Amino acid sequence: MDLDALRHGDFSKLGEAVTDWEQMTKKLADLQKDAENNLKAKADKARWAGVNATVSREFISKTAAEFADAHTQADSITKILSDTRGELIGYRTQLNAAITRGAQQNLTVIDTGEGTFTVTGNTRPDWASDPSGKTGAADQKAAGDLRDEIQGILTKATQSDNSAAKVLRLLVDQATYGFADASYSDRDSAAKAVAAAEKLAKMAKNPADMSLDDIKNFNRTMETYSGDSLFAEQFATRLGAKGTLQFWTEMTSAHAGARGSELETMKSLQNNLSLTLATASFSDSEAMQDWKKNLIAERNTNFRATDSFSPIGALGSQVISSLMREGQYDTEFLDDYRKTLFKADKAGGENNTDAVWVKGYDALDLVFGDGNGRDPLEGLFEGLSHNPEAAVHAFDSKSDLDRLLATTAYTDRGPSLGHALEAAVTGVGLGDSMEAAPPHSETQVQIMANIMEAVAQPDGGADLVTRGMGESFGHMAASYMPEISRAFGGPSSEAIFLSPSDAPDGLLRPDVARFLSATSLDPSGRAGIIYGESIYTGSLLDAHLSDPSLFDGSRDQVLHGIGRNAGIIEGIVGRSIADADIDKSVEAETAYNDSLEDQGNFFNTVLSAGIGYGTAVLTPSGPAGAAYAGGGGFITGVAGMAVGRLLEGRELEGALDDAVYRNGQDLSRAQDSVNQQTQWSVQDALKRHHVNLPTDGTNTLIGNAVNEGWESSDDILGSNKKRPN
Repeated sequence: MDLDALRHGDFSKLGEAVTDWEQMTKKLADLQKDAENNLKAKADKARWAGVNATVSREFISKTAAEFADAHTQADSITKILSDTRGELIGYRTQLNAAITRGAQQNLTVIDTGEGTFTVTGNTRPDWASDPSGKTGAADQKAAGDLRDEIQGILTKATQSDNSAAKVLRLLVDQATYGFADASYSDRDSAAKAVAAAEKLAKMAKNPADMSLDDIKNFNRTMETYSGDSLFAEQFATRLGAKGTLQFWTEMTSAHAGARGSELETMKSLQNNLSLTLATASFSDSEAMQDWKKNLIAERNTNFRATDSFSPIGALGSQVISSLMREGQYDTEFLDDYRKTLFKADKAGGENNTDAVWVKGYDALDLVFGDGNGRDPLEGLFEGLSHNPEAAVHAFDSKSDLDRLLATTAYTDRGPSLGHALEAAVTGVGLGDSMEAAPPHSETQVQIMANIMEAVAQPDGGADLVTRGMGESFGHMAASYMPEISRAFGGPSSEAIFLSPSDAPDGLLRPDVARFLSATSLDPSGRAGIIYGESIYTGSLLDAHLSDPSLFDGSRDQVLHGIGRNAGIIEGIVGRSIADADIDKSVEAETAYNDSLEDQGNFFNTVLSAGIGYGTAVLTPSGPAGAAYAGGGGFITGVAGMAVGRLLEGRELEGALDDAVYRNGQDLSRAQDSVNQQTQWSVQDALKRHHVNLPTDGTNTLIGNAVNEGWESSDDILGSNKKRPN
């Protein structure tokens, strides 16, 4: 920066720009609030159908999100501009003060252009008569000190100006269309993020020079900035696509067989590197677009560590997928990568898939502590599990879904596939928390129907549950309790079994029955069904007893319908366990009770976050949503109390040491459990909404309804699957 530019700079225009941006930020904040509270909120509550259900709702949601990003970007720009203006004015003040002090010492500072300047002593008028021969009014040391001080001020001002320009350009480049979601409180924080990325990318280009301490420092920095858009984009693009894959290849080779603290460090590094690259994938900068394109292009490249004795290392796709296990990657990028990987996977058919990937590409263990990463679809599925939209795209083809499910018999990809399917049909990413589970779209319901059909196949479909997908199937069943209940309720049951689903009647009763039956044989799957039914029953009771206008009939009819449905679903579970004659050993009972507790903690967390996990997707729409809001939410409502009882192991009334559902392998006890839990939930709802109904009469009504449903479950199972005599 030229001396005169800073010294005489007019920052009023920059001040006007800051003011304009401040006003723009305030206006965008209002638009963001309006978009979220009116546009998106109304869209969520609307009853969509046809094209509107799949196109309009998604468009409105993304539009609302764009307003949020626009506000975030404007706020960051405002703060960076304001911070930079303040710094430059401060440097100008320092510069003018230094020049004034110099003048008092008879020193003159002159701008000589192109960032240079001179400091000279003023000539003394009496120098000719001075015996010492000094021609100046100041000594050379004072001139040098002033020169150094001014140079330091100009250097800082230049850095401030240049870094502000750099981060503003990078910020705007993050999104080709729309706005970036990167948020910064000042120029310095943005500049530090970029500088950190440059430093780490430089280190990653020479992994052989990194000691374990270097890796720990590298990892700490990456953990700090993994969610920072500018850091992530700069790290990825400076390292390059091939460099990124080579870096991880070198790390896995150098630290193969890691133990103890070294293993923990490497697991953490893989986690933070995955999160960083996921963040980077959302950047639309030209450099990042090239990075994503080049990364996929390297999928068949043989990556070897520099000191490897083997000519074969790992395929690029294996390395890519090993870095997808954490974080949400951009949908378009996942779509592109998934298409290439699915195409390659098809080459092995159903029973030879492992050979496609293992072949000789087994010299490297690409995943620290969890598998070896040789099946790239495992990592891809974990990536899809964090992006429900991309997961839906992956499984909307029934032929692809059926083939992938079949391959689980010959691979270890079942658990990862289960996670991805769970995200696809529920709309909730693995480990995500959100204000409310989104209503199921027609496409999601169809995928769920296809999954149920596959599991319902009499020639081994139930075996899918045993391949690491039981827990995920249980979560799916819980999420689809509204649609499941409508399948059992039949025509004209929509007034009782409330649902905002775009296809509430999209599941077939025979497939539903066989799916529930198969899933119940897995301890975690069974626990998921039980919690899902309890939560949905509690939510229905909350809605109907708070707003009688939801059903044009008597309360007794509503309570009977809800109780009967609970009996049917729990009856299918209980009878399936009895039919299978599951081992009644202490170990089997302990395993189930542990699953009941684990899943209880899962659903308790879900309800605490206000998600409802789809089981009570009554939240977002219609009068039932109003009932939910008026009741204060699930966790404080009947659904939350039902989960609490199951978690604490509440004993059956009149039974000693006999907790609801804890002895689930005994058919009569299972029937008693659903009866007791439903009666408790009804009494909770009556108290909660101050409805005065006789306790004994209501309990009798519910008990009869549950028992009726329990008996019906016997017929439903018998007519839809082969059962033992």
